[in-house]
Amino acid sequence: MSEAGGGRGCGSSVPQRAPWSLVAAAAALCLVAATSVWTAGAAPMSREERQKLGNQVLEMFDHAYGNYMEHAYPADELMPLTCRGRVRGQEPSRGDVDDALGKFSLTLIDSLDTLVVLNKTKEFEDAVRKVLRDVNLDNDVVVSVFETNIRVLGGLLGGHSLAIMLKEKGEYMQWYNDELLQMAKQLGYKLLPAFNTTSGLPYPRINLKFGIRKPEARTGTETDTCTACAGTLILEFAALSRFTGATIFEEYARKALDFLWEKRQRSSNLVGVTINIHTGDWVRKDSGVGAGIDSYYEYLLKAYVLLGDDSFLERFNTHYDAIMRYISQPPLLLDVHIHKPMLNARTWMDALLAFFPGLQVLKGDIRPAIETHEMLYQVIKKHNFLPEAFTTDFRVHWAQHPLRPEFAESTYFLYKATGDPYYLEVGKTLIENLNKYARVPCGFAAMKDVRTGSHEDRMDSFFLAEMFKYLYLLFADKEDIIFDIEDYIFTTEAHLLPLWLSTTNQSISKKNTTSEYTELDDSNFDWTCPNTQILFPNDPLYAQSIREPLKNVVDKSCPRGIIRVEESFRSGAKPPLRARDFMATNPEHLEILKKMGVSLIHLKDGRVQLVQHAIQAASSIDAEDGLRFMQEMIELSSQQQKEQQLPPRAVQIVSHPFFGRVVLTAGPAQFGLDLSKHKETRGFVASSKPYNGCSELTNPEAVMGKIALIQRGQCMFAEKARNIQNAGAIGGIVIDDNEGSSSDTAPLFQMAGDGKDTDDIKIPMLFLFSKEGSIILDAIREYEEVEVLLSDKAKDRDPEMENEEQPSSENDSQNQSAEQITSSSQEVDLVDQESPEESSLNSQPESSSPTDTDNAASVSASEQNSNPVENHETTSLDGECTDLDNQLQEQSETEEDSNPNVSWGKKVQPIDSILADWNEDIEAFEMMEKDEL
Repeated sequence: MSEAGGGRGCGSSVPQRAPWSLVAAAAALCLVAATSVWTAGAAPMSREERQKLGNQVLEMFDHAYGNYMEHAYPADELMPLTCRGRVRGQEPSRGDVDDALGKFSLTLIDSLDTLVVLNKTKEFEDAVRKVLRDVNLDNDVVVSVFETNIRVLGGLLGGHSLAIMLKEKGEYMQWYNDELLQMAKQLGYKLLPAFNTTSGLPYPRINLKFGIRKPEARTGTETDTCTACAGTLILEFAALSRFTGATIFEEYARKALDFLWEKRQRSSNLVGVTINIHTGDWVRKDSGVGAGIDSYYEYLLKAYVLLGDDSFLERFNTHYDAIMRYISQPPLLLDVHIHKPMLNARTWMDALLAFFPGLQVLKGDIRPAIETHEMLYQVIKKHNFLPEAFTTDFRVHWAQHPLRPEFAESTYFLYKATGDPYYLEVGKTLIENLNKYARVPCGFAAMKDVRTGSHEDRMDSFFLAEMFKYLYLLFADKEDIIFDIEDYIFTTEAHLLPLWLSTTNQSISKKNTTSEYTELDDSNFDWTCPNTQILFPNDPLYAQSIREPLKNVVDKSCPRGIIRVEESFRSGAKPPLRARDFMATNPEHLEILKKMGVSLIHLKDGRVQLVQHAIQAASSIDAEDGLRFMQEMIELSSQQQKEQQLPPRAVQIVSHPFFGRVVLTAGPAQFGLDLSKHKETRGFVASSKPYNGCSELTNPEAVMGKIALIQRGQCMFAEKARNIQNAGAIGGIVIDDNEGSSSDTAPLFQMAGDGKDTDDIKIPMLFLFSKEGSIILDAIREYEEVEVLLSDKAKDRDPEMENEEQPSSENDSQNQSAEQITSSSQEVDLVDQESPEESSLNSQPESSSPTDTDNAASVSASEQNSNPVENHETTSLDGECTDLDNQLQEQSETEEDSNPNVSWGKKVQPIDSILADWNEDIEAFEMMEKDEL
């Protein structure tokens, strides 16, 4: 997002149809005026400290970029735990996330303009020469059109923009003759066949060498794409047209945007997550500002900023009004159904929505930006990073964190708009957490699980393209940057495009089609550019006063006050009943259920069953409440089933030169010492003989007082544990005997007992897949003495050892977890637990396959499916209802978090037409890995 962007005017000083140059100047003045207000009333961070933090960002970038160039180039990305490059086809497939890789040195291209922003002009010149010399865009590989556009095309255009700027300055790039632009044009033509659809929406993937549909292309059969995938093209394609004079690129991108606008839901003015590229029918009808939609809204506003076309601004303002009316529930941003926008589609949020406060700054709506940003910051302070998804009561929903930059982006723009030094402190926290928890010897590793601190062997290109750019700009003074950043706009990948493109090669017709579809309210345009007299009254504590009520919004006792109060409720009416508050012994609750069309049935086996018939509800509003109540109860039930599983454990290498920086996610055992209830076990590791541990050890002196390493197979886990315990071991790590196995491709599972009494086993036992186990084995071969810590979660490192050198670590996989609710009908059992655990094993859609002799309790995706019955919704509650209420209450107050497994199933078409759009499947974001990963 560009801090130079603005809109129609600042207060009444700019006419509504002002030339872009005047609008840009007014926007800049707005931000300057806002900054002056805050600077006057707050104690700013000293220049020395800001310079120190800026230099720290430079060092961090050098660490990441240098290791990529040393260990990975010319591969697309660096694998920072194993210190090598990720090459498509040579590593286990990660699914859609690999569609960003095209064997075109992705990280180098994505980092080009970052080098210039960080004043590394010599390195930039060297990098451009490498791109021109080594990069091939004609590879036989299927790539994502969306990712290739924002990362590669955007990276080439950003590099070209700054190359011509440097050339004009006369010191660097004097040899440059638009070579990057020619590569960008070549790539643009390679992407154009994707637009060969009746709708004008592009196919989601394309073969760089063979295009679409040809047998050798291996793509072109897809029918669906995400809204962001089709709606995040206009900046790069229009810039390519303006730079080259070839109008076809901008024409194709505009046609796609026009089609999306035409297909919006007319009554709510919202768009869905996925759409059929041939028919234009919405496939996923839930709507939000996160994954799958986010950058569509961003590009509507920025297209107006860059191109000066009023229709883009009018469309954005129309959508924004709908977002603030339905999706925004400050400080939350919750998905809704496009046909029934008063009905929430889920009770969790994804990390990609963290960009939205920054977009609101560009829009000029500062208050909700401050509120949402503060809520996100409180989540980060609790978990060190923003989990990939978290619930409305701020528990972890998806535990991974791939070092996303969106929160840093919003932090930068809020600081630009307010000048509040609070946001400098936020940036400082981000720097500290990255260095403390994500830094490894060969770069920065994504977090596999923010709860345990385990790593994943990935460092995405966007980390260098965006994170370091925004953090450096946050602390930099104007004189620290060799060009005027206000002359450029940021793409969604933070690539820089010059604002002068708005007056270059304007051959595209700017017919305003917006009014054909909607009647616009002039009030939509009031907040396009901040009016400092309204947004920033003469109170220097304005932003602080907005943040203050949210300081404790994320804590161990999750808040219950943040609930939706529908506009349609009568004044003074009570808010709808929530599943977490329900008590079956409360007569008032039973009356509310009856009003919502929900019946309570006591079964002979002691269970209590809830059944909803929407037609029996007192009103349509009550029917909506009833459906939401049932969905919440189903989610609670599914979560409780998962809570019966033991949470993952951590194996942390703490000896020299690792010092706790390498954390491996381990599967627990259903026997032996429970690490969640007892102090962690620390000791040096030693291999047992025999290695399978299935008989009395022949080297008891080697494992005495140490943690024994054992190979899986040939006998029961419990038998292995007894043998090493008898030899004097203080713990055991079982390493999978399936060579090459990894949590990349298989779910973790619990080691079960042998069917006998296992109370005699007193030592802790953990399980590692082969790839993770090889990290420890390799360390033993290199350093001989290797000490590890077995615990329920990773422990903080020794501060005195923070600056020591560390070796490489494991390759943890990113799990994709989800939840499903079947349309029309559901039946779920809730099992009472006195002390439910709130962490579950991370799993993937595939299940592990334990051998006959290994009794493994595997967490499988299919185990969590709900059972469809007739066309009504039912929820069964085991045990006493009073205990259920206590259990649900404990659930919201427990510090540990749940991580549901994937449960994919076919949709059942709803029978009752009234519920047609209410009972959309509450699926996990299948597009999560496709949007800015």
